[in-house]
Amino acid sequence: MSAIPMKGGPLRVALAHDWLTGMRGGEAVLERLCARFPDAPLYTMFHLPGSVSPLIERRSIRTSLLDRIPGARRHYRELLPLYPVAVERLDLTAYDLVVSTSHAAIKAVRIGPGAEHLCYVHTPMRYIYEQFDDYFGTGRASLPVRLAATAVRPLLRAWDLATARRPTELVANSRHVAARISRHWGRAATVIYPPVHLERFAPDPHSARGYYLVVGAHAPYKRIDLALAACGSFDRPLWIAGEGQDSARLRATAGERVRFLGRVDDAELARLYRGAAALIFPGEEDFGITPVEAQASGTPVIAFGRGGALETVRGLDDARPTGVFFEVQTAAALADAVRLFAARAARFSVENLVHNAAAFSAARFDREIGALLERVTARLGSGARA
Repeated sequence: MSAIPMKGGPLRVALAHDWLTGMRGGEAVLERLCARFPDAPLYTMFHLPGSVSPLIERRSIRTSLLDRIPGARRHYRELLPLYPVAVERLDLTAYDLVVSTSHAAIKAVRIGPGAEHLCYVHTPMRYIYEQFDDYFGTGRASLPVRLAATAVRPLLRAWDLATARRPTELVANSRHVAARISRHWGRAATVIYPPVHLERFAPDPHSARGYYLVVGAHAPYKRIDLALAACGSFDRPLWIAGEGQDSARLRATAGERVRFLGRVDDAELARLYRGAAALIFPGEEDFGITPVEAQASGTPVIAFGRGGALETVRGLDDARPTGVFFEVQTAAALADAVRLFAARAARFSVENLVHNAAAFSAARFDREIGALLERVTARLGSGARA
């Protein structure tokens, strides 16, 4: 068990995360917490070995009963109705401090009397609230899956609300998510932006900037379909990096000016950002790391004007703009935004882009989460923890 030195004895610490099946924005936060608590065991519903970074993989990882189901590590989304059972059966009552990162169900883990639970919330479960149709609407899921999801949705929402009081401290990854937490759970949350590894990215003054770029998992809410539908009117081709559950559907609808790159490593991603005229960010994201990475690379952003992008990108009404927003989530509105970007390209300076990205560094995250953890552990008192 990881121990924090305290007057009277060490505190026992555990980490918790929804699932370990790949490295995305949530896992970037988890990595920083793993570095802070190098000996803390990690509790999760599912673990696909080798899918996350060595820093995460090399600790003691303890999984739920669902992880034992054949095929569950690949098809964990289909087990959504069983998440409450899995989380309720994880026993974290032996720890004094639990630090979790949640976008699904792990925020509901049970802790012992007098313990503290700091939960870093990427979002309440989006697929049982505002974005249900993005996941289970017509054309997104088969009829049996849609019917099952519709039937279980009220039960999951009731459980989600009933367990929203379990964490003793909530942290939101953006003001947008803090507002969603307030709306759905009736609770306040401290906002601490996630860490972005800015040192991986830098501008290239000699880049040709020959394409528009989309980066991210091929998930329904990312709305990559809008970029595909609009790209016929773009002045440059569209390149798409990433894979995911929507990959086959997206590839089937893509035109000849679209290039799918699949998964790319860190070095290739940095090169892609440097070579892009702009990053296209058509979804409503809770935070969205890719716009920050793009700006750190000297690349402006064309984004849907809702969600976390409003906190990471400065629009054309700003004295130092770093991107262009479109207000309606349609292909036509995106195409208009791309044309506006091309007409105003001279307003975007590399200096302003890099400066704006600097506010979201990993060092800033470490400093802010560290200060909050100090306040949380102070509440535990100075008595020995046997």
